[in-house]
Amino acid sequence: MANRGSSKEFQSRKKALEPDRESVKIQHDKGKLTAMERISLLVDKDSFTELDAFAEAQNMDMQHKKKARDGVIIGHAAIASRPVYIYAQDFTFMGGSMGEIHNRKIAKAMKEALKSGCPVIGLLDSGGARIQEGISALDSGGEIFKANTYASGVIPQISAILGPCAGIAVYSPALTDFILMAKKTSYMFITGPEVIKTVTGEEIGFEELGGSKAHSEQSGVAHFTADNEKQCLQMIKLLLSYLPQNNLDNPPYIDMNDSPDRATTKLNDIVPEDAKKSYDMREVISEVLDKRSFFEIQENYAQNAVIGLGRLNNNVVGIVATQPSVLAGCLDIKSSGKIARFVRFCDSFNIPLVNFVDVTGYLPGTEQEHSGIIRHGAKILFAFSEATVPKISLVLRKAYGGAYIALVSKQMGFDRVLAWPNAEIAVMGAEQAVNIISRRDLQGKDADKIRKEKVKEYSEKFLNPYAAASEGRIDMIIEPKETRKMLVKSLEMVSSKREKLPAKKHGIIPL
Repeated sequence: MANRGSSKEFQSRKKALEPDRESVKIQHDKGKLTAMERISLLVDKDSFTELDAFAEAQNMDMQHKKKARDGVIIGHAAIASRPVYIYAQDFTFMGGSMGEIHNRKIAKAMKEALKSGCPVIGLLDSGGARIQEGISALDSGGEIFKANTYASGVIPQISAILGPCAGIAVYSPALTDFILMAKKTSYMFITGPEVIKTVTGEEIGFEELGGSKAHSEQSGVAHFTADNEKQCLQMIKLLLSYLPQNNLDNPPYIDMNDSPDRATTKLNDIVPEDAKKSYDMREVISEVLDKRSFFEIQENYAQNAVIGLGRLNNNVVGIVATQPSVLAGCLDIKSSGKIARFVRFCDSFNIPLVNFVDVTGYLPGTEQEHSGIIRHGAKILFAFSEATVPKISLVLRKAYGGAYIALVSKQMGFDRVLAWPNAEIAVMGAEQAVNIISRRDLQGKDADKIRKEKVKEYSEKFLNPYAAASEGRIDMIIEPKETRKMLVKSLEMVSSKREKLPAKKHGIIPL
């Protein structure tokens, strides 16, 4: 009889886990899915195993509101047959607010993922700390952030913002590797519009303050933006297909059915010979990589730099490129942070780096200088110097000054440096150089004639890849049509490199 009673109680408690129809309707009316619906769409069929389903708030003041799960579902599952850990906040229970048990469940999922060496995915939908639980809600939030930090660089961490994400709820995503948002239903902010109006008098809406557009274009907090939740979940699956299980694993090898010897003949049409004319570097990347394999990251933020994951002869590579069609490809504060963070991610997870370079230098100007371009620009130098994964750089047209050092220089540890025959590699462009080194000769009546002669002389002496190649600073000068083939060969030769950094606790990147 005792066993039957226990079974009845179990069935009763299990039924209590099901959301009521009214709560589901409210969620659907907002254009949002429920927590369990999201999990079901993300993972392989029947693969999800829930943990701590009957955990509930222990705070005495919460007794009249407590409910099993405490507003978050955690567990493990498979995505494309690969094991992952997941947590999904349930907005239908107290707005997905983060209380002590809620937070401990999330931290448990992260710790289990770290112990098992597999990715952890968070599906966030929370108004922030649970006010009714006071400081215990804040303290337990610290356990999540610590778990995020310990997992950083060890297992991939992905956050999907699928509703509001406010207060303490935003810090965990910020500590993860990638943040995805859905248009019109995702919001991230430390303090909402009402608090801002009270404190500063400023009136602003949820979308303008912390919507997907704000964070994908202005703040750079979001890495991907989806049209809706279902597309967002599909993007997580695609992203995972490029990532290893952990830092001791290699990224997945997928046969893309694209010849490694394919000639890249379209590059001559894409890239103008005139160095002053712009073009879209994305077209170059798409032509060189395995067909339809480039997955761009932070597409709408700091668009003078292009970063993303792709495949080269079926192997995953991280792409860092300058974009000539935006700010002439100059590096600035925002693009420096964008590049440096991505380089460090790739280095943590054994993803080789390939640079496509056409850059005149760091962006000049008072605003950049006073906002710290020196410090921010140094992040790229730090990230590439620190990275021990294979590093290959291709100069298409220009590589000047400090940007040359950051993205090309052999002394920075690049394993292979390639250049096209018309590439210009120097401290600066010919006209700027002549204006400085020949300024006394340019003060007479024949200044224009002398300037042309000096520019020609400087260009022939310095602005070609052969000068750099003669000193061993460029490994290969190649025709554009050979680009894919030679990058594939270069990657094959350096893929087995072994390099160790000096023993230390950690470096101090100029944040």
